[in-house]
Amino acid sequence: MAKATISVLFLILFFISVGISALVNGEENYWCVAKPSSEEILLKNNVDYACTQPNVNCDPVLGMGGPCFYPNTAINHASVAMNLYYQAYKFLGPSACDFGQSGLLSIKDPSYHDCVYALVPGR
Repeated sequence: MAKATISVLFLILFFISVGISALVNGEENYWCVAKPSSEEILLKNNVDYACTQPNVNCDPVLGMGGPCFYPNTAINHASVAMNLYYQAYKFLGPSACDFGQSGLLSIKDPSYHDCVYALVPGR
């Protein structure tokens, strides 16, 4: 019984250390998305802010006919723009996805159909 307990404990510690190592080394992929509870005006302001920053070009994905234009909703456009901003500035840490507490980091890729959310790993 003691051997089994030690083995289980070892496995738990191993997985915890691997997870911490991945986070410390930046191996975990994150995407920034808009919180569903956010006010529409705040989401529109987030798009305006994110898309006017250096190193962020929303036109190819959010412009009319772009792969992320539809659905043409505030939350969709904000999520795409906020992620583009986050990917460009994630060296600033999680705060690059704060957007007045209207953004959240996701470990699940929010891409859909032809709309591929930018990902800049290890930055």
